[in-house]
Amino acid sequence: MFAVNVFQPGAGVHAHPGELRLSGDAARYVKDGEGQSWWHFLTDVVPSSAVGAFAEGDILQVIFFSVLFGVALKAVGPAGAPIVEGVNRLSTVVFKILHYIMLAAPVGAFGAMAFTVGKYGISTLTSLGRLVGLFYGTSLFFVVVVLGGALALLGISIFRLLNHLREEFLVVLGTSSSESVLPRLLTKLAGLGVRRDIVGLTVPTGYSFNLDGSSIYLSLATVYIAQATDTPLSLSQQLGLLAVMILTSKGSGGITGAGFIALAATLSSVGTVTAAGIMLIFGIDKFMSECRALTNLAGNSVATLLVARWEGALDTARVNRVLRTGTPEPAADPEPESTPPPGHDGHDAGSAPTLATT
Repeated sequence: MFAVNVFQPGAGVHAHPGELRLSGDAARYVKDGEGQSWWHFLTDVVPSSAVGAFAEGDILQVIFFSVLFGVALKAVGPAGAPIVEGVNRLSTVVFKILHYIMLAAPVGAFGAMAFTVGKYGISTLTSLGRLVGLFYGTSLFFVVVVLGGALALLGISIFRLLNHLREEFLVVLGTSSSESVLPRLLTKLAGLGVRRDIVGLTVPTGYSFNLDGSSIYLSLATVYIAQATDTPLSLSQQLGLLAVMILTSKGSGGITGAGFIALAATLSSVGTVTAAGIMLIFGIDKFMSECRALTNLAGNSVATLLVARWEGALDTARVNRVLRTGTPEPAADPEPESTPPPGHDGHDAGSAPTLATT
């Protein structure tokens, strides 16, 4: 918000809201958002059924059911062990399928970007270069200064971490989706010595709730549209929109273009800024999507290390050693608690004492 208000990339555009016409997917996104309000995020998070959440592809409902299922699975103890093993085996197969699909993702991303340039022209993209440049510059500042400062407190270099994950960043750059490197990111972070349970919880959850790039994009794009359409926005109105977008952006991570969908739905439901203004940035969303995904990936990587430190399970010396050498050193999984058999107090009458095993 500070960057877009200072540099004002939308000033001088003077686009008349009445002349903007919604078409194609953008019109559908706005129409879907007109029947929604910001509080639907809270009321719609509970699925009508477990199967329905997965069938409809509602990410927040899937997460809600998954967390509830996981808590219950933990509560039943050894009785749920076969289910845990089955989930682990199933996730391995699903990640392998995802790997196959992502081999073709760069080709699809290239086709989508070629269509954007061919339809809207280089001149259209050039005229919006200030917005794209400001978005990339703001995101870079956030990664280097904000995330880098947080890691510096742990004694870890943000540049070494980014270099360690360079292959994942290149894949995200080609696919415009952080979802494409989820299995690889889990492996890389575990290779830094972070416990698997911390990695397995923080990264997938962060894909829906820790969306740094999407948050920067939503606030910047909203104020840009207001500037371009000469719509005055006070500071309180900007903060109000930002508060709403904190809710509406959840569940929009990972999928290419999901940030744009969240923007369209938010503007159409709030009404402060004309929703038709999204047509001003529709042609460059492919370029914005790449930056959103890259920033989200960096944010979730740093968040995993911070959560590990929070849990007292981060070996900073090991992390720095892996970042320097590039040789992974996976941390040992937490050992399960030893539970004696029912009715067993550890001492058998009339028999010699036995050694406790771990």
